[in-house]
Amino acid sequence: MIPLRDLDARRTGPAVVTILLIVANALMFFFELSLGTRLEAFVMSAAFVPARIAEGGFSAGDVGLGLESGLLSMFLHGGWAHFLGNMLFLWIFGDNVEDRLGHVRYLIFYLLAGYAATFAHLWASPGSTVPAIGASGAISGVLGAYLFLHPKARIQTLIFFGFFIRFIYVPAWVFLPIWFLIQFLSGIASLRAADPQAGGVAFFAHIGGFVAGPLLLFLLGGGRGRARGPRREPAAWS
Repeated sequence: MIPLRDLDARRTGPAVVTILLIVANALMFFFELSLGTRLEAFVMSAAFVPARIAEGGFSAGDVGLGLESGLLSMFLHGGWAHFLGNMLFLWIFGDNVEDRLGHVRYLIFYLLAGYAATFAHLWASPGSTVPAIGASGAISGVLGAYLFLHPKARIQTLIFFGFFIRFIYVPAWVFLPIWFLIQFLSGIASLRAADPQAGGVAFFAHIGGFVAGPLLLFLLGGGRGRARGPRREPAAWS
């Protein structure tokens, strides 16, 4: 399932921070592309590597290194599909969470969700020597918060049935739990695999971010509050 846009979750102002986060991710991604053959060495030295933190015994210096590399890793991606997929989810779901929290609290929320995802991955795979990169952990926090705020919002979704393609509308309370269930089952399967990094996806980062989302939303004062009416939609979608 590929989300295309959300309906019924109206926002009242511009999604400034969401747009800036997308721009920051894009700039970092193009910087990665510019490195050419030096990219692998850069990622290995700068990105978050669980074994590097765990082997140090979680000293103050190691935690500091984890915070620094974890922040950078939130803006690194492993390819075009990884980058574009993450930015699509951030664009669709981030604006409404930002609208509820406000710009500053939303930025704090996003970064804390990213750290929660990073350290959930560290807990699940402390011996991994594979760099954990991508915005998906922080974005998973956005998804968890969105589900809490707008469970009835409809998500226009692209569905593939073999060679057939259909556009359907799925409520957030169906779409997002299905997404989370896939991450959870995949995470459990990765723990049982000989290589916990099978598939190259840090599923527990997604799980940790998603669970942290509603908790951080509450802690930052972004509870449900007063419900807003549905926003007006154009007559046709293109």
